[in-house]
Amino acid sequence: MIWGNLSLIIHPRKYYSNALLYNKTSRSTAFSKCVLPSNSYLRGRGSYSVSMGLRLEELKPALAMIGLQFSYAGVALLTRAALLKGMSTPVFVFYRQSLATLVMAPVAFLSSGRYSRFWMKRSAESSMGLRSFGLIFLASLIGVTMNQNVYFEGLYLASSSMASAMSNLTPAVTFVVAFALGFEKLKLRSLRSIAKIFGTMFCVSGAMCMALLRGPKLLNLRQHHPLQSINNLLFGSSTGGDEEWFLGSEFLFASSCCWSTWLILQVPVSKSYPDHVSLSAWMCFMATIQSGVYALFMERDPEAWILHSNVEFGCIFFAGIIGSALSFFVQSWVISKRGPLFAAMFNPLATVTTTILAFIVLHEQIYTGSLVGALAVIAGLYIVLWGKARDYPDMKGGEGPKPEADQDVQILIEESVRIDSRTDLEEPLLDHEPDDPSQCEISNT
Repeated sequence: MIWGNLSLIIHPRKYYSNALLYNKTSRSTAFSKCVLPSNSYLRGRGSYSVSMGLRLEELKPALAMIGLQFSYAGVALLTRAALLKGMSTPVFVFYRQSLATLVMAPVAFLSSGRYSRFWMKRSAESSMGLRSFGLIFLASLIGVTMNQNVYFEGLYLASSSMASAMSNLTPAVTFVVAFALGFEKLKLRSLRSIAKIFGTMFCVSGAMCMALLRGPKLLNLRQHHPLQSINNLLFGSSTGGDEEWFLGSEFLFASSCCWSTWLILQVPVSKSYPDHVSLSAWMCFMATIQSGVYALFMERDPEAWILHSNVEFGCIFFAGIIGSALSFFVQSWVISKRGPLFAAMFNPLATVTTTILAFIVLHEQIYTGSLVGALAVIAGLYIVLWGKARDYPDMKGGEGPKPEADQDVQILIEESVRIDSRTDLEEPLLDHEPDDPSQCEISNT
């Protein structure tokens, strides 16, 4: 500390950022706009690189999305393994939503009560009216109950890699549904509208190719592979025919339509009930009741409600906690930081990861038609995202880091000299100007 104070006296310009600017006229410490070099020393002897901190902040959303895609792949593989062991799809959806409700309910209670200062700000309008209840019930029915039941049924009939590839249809289907409802406008002379149309055509063509043109096998598994019998014993055997494959493709496409409709419903739902944490808890609760009624109607046998293996237990806990509750927080945080387009760009990673792991663990076959169709769907996804990105040129979260690493960063010099780069960079600079503005200009020499 003594060395830092001596250095401040000897090299006033090098350590000028640590000094407090004193306004003699008001005899109080003033906040001033100063230009701080990225390699400046902030705490005497210790050094702190602002540019390095910015790089880490830029990497956090990407790392979070990569981890989220791996969790999605794990949910798909474990769920298919449990379904191949004989677990009922409606029962699985009910157990998953019940566990997600148990996780989300305490979080929603803490965030809306007196302990909200530890979590997030309380919503100004958290009361639920008749219109809000109807919208939440409809969103839960379409986006959770119907979506998950048809998705996991298609996952069982087709394959986990097919289900992951079909999920990339969501942006294109959302564009079509939004256009049909009048929320999306098309201008044939606009490049972004043309990109959306061609991207949608790519996605639909790829989905049809995956469903109708399976083609020859790319990698033929040997019939007497040493691990084949072990995997069949643990996870079950998947030997579906062409009819089941096509029916599974239809279920997966219906799931994409349900999810796209749910995304569009989020606009009126969020306006009617803006407390997002409580909204998620209510959706999980209503979906639990809906899926429970559907499961009771579909499964009359009490044996179907009993979990018989560790695979089924692990699948429900992983899908309920990681696949539903935790993924909500991660997805919401990433979207708040970088926007929805940034989050959607990582979806193909789950497809690639699921395909590789499904081939290794579940010994799922990879077909030529499915691979070509999946590539077409991914290409169409990025074309649609590019067209949607043109709609948000001024999106705050879409701005990437500046190209030069050693450029100046504007921050606030606070009274306590405790500089939190993340908080200060997010807050707007004050309009107060020092008496001598030239004193705050520090060149990056």
